[in-house]
Amino acid sequence: MANILKHHDMGLIKEPLDVDFVVDSRPLTEAEKKAISEFIKADKEKRLAKKKRLTKRKSKRTENVN
Repeated sequence: MANILKHHDMGLIKEPLDVDFVVDSRPLTEAEKKAISEFIKADKEKRLAKKKRLTKRKSKRTENVN
């Protein structure tokens, strides 16, 4: 528990010179909302498919060992 409560100093992160960070705070269009939603959905399906493949692979290894 004591380790959790210790104070850890973090190093400073220097902002690169000659770089401006600009945030566009306008609302998203319907087309942009749809594109983002489709991207998230496709990424989620991709990750779930990968997880299923890994699960199948692990179960096959377990079966081969037994």
